[in-house]
Amino acid sequence: MKAIVLKQTGGIENLTIQEIEKPGIHSSEVLIEVKAISVNPVEFKARSNDDILNIVYGEQRPVILGWDIAGVVVEVGNQATQFQVGDRVFGLVNFFGAGKGYAEYVAAPASHLAKIPENTSFEAAAASTLAALTALQVLQNKVKKGDQVLIHAGSGGVGHFAIQIAKSLGAYVTTTSSAKNKAFVLSLGADQHIDYTTVAFEEVLSGIDFTLDMFHGDILLNSIKVMKEGGTIVSLAAPIPSEEIQNLAKKRNVALDFYMVQSNGNDMNIIKEMLENSTLKPHVSQTFDFTDMAQAHKKLESDRTVGKIVVVFN
Repeated sequence: MKAIVLKQTGGIENLTIQEIEKPGIHSSEVLIEVKAISVNPVEFKARSNDDILNIVYGEQRPVILGWDIAGVVVEVGNQATQFQVGDRVFGLVNFFGAGKGYAEYVAAPASHLAKIPENTSFEAAAASTLAALTALQVLQNKVKKGDQVLIHAGSGGVGHFAIQIAKSLGAYVTTTSSAKNKAFVLSLGADQHIDYTTVAFEEVLSGIDFTLDMFHGDILLNSIKVMKEGGTIVSLAAPIPSEEIQNLAKKRNVALDFYMVQSNGNDMNIIKEMLENSTLKPHVSQTFDFTDMAQAHKKLESDRTVGKIVVVFN
């Protein structure tokens, strides 16, 4: 089978297509013939940064990146009874670990997958994995009907799912993006848009119950200033918050949490239901052929992508 192999960290030229053996499966796994792959910032960060790659793979080289897949089951382990050969499935595979998703065939734990709804393409399903799961897992137990919710970067991968999920939970949603993406985020259900290039959100907002932060730094600091006492901020950014940020959160009685998505088939089935009833609509801004994975990385790394970028097998 074909796979994209990374022998060492560096630029996009280090992503090379090779012929390797098809993986075997354990009893609790299924083998998937991959039809579409979603790419995420964590992948170009791992590709280019030894520290990040080592967290996932240790010192093993070469490696196969990728976690977001959609495809068809071609082999079933004897304990993976919820699936059968021919099922269309999607999921976030083995995150945070060796997903090995950049390949024609992927061995995946059945517990990380869900069936793709009939009204959903492989491309849309692949897009609705890591980013959609992140939004769901962050919001589902923290946002309730009537909450004032602030979602930063609402036109991005996680953001565009978070707007839709927060609205499905009954929240009033304010989001930030550039002016060119205003119509897009409002079409997702956002109630209020703030153009971050011309308006300081901390000067116009107050009384926010929940904020989803993507950036850390000054944006996280300023987000604390608009929160209601007892509110919650969840940040997806990795750095440990500064003493200034921690002190302000404590002073204003704002809970400050940090989150990393986890592979979870039960949550994938919630995503499946939301796709099925059109509560959730993924936006795929661009697709690339598998042989152009390097260009997909380049696009994601160098541009402010609207929604998701997907790689397909043709």
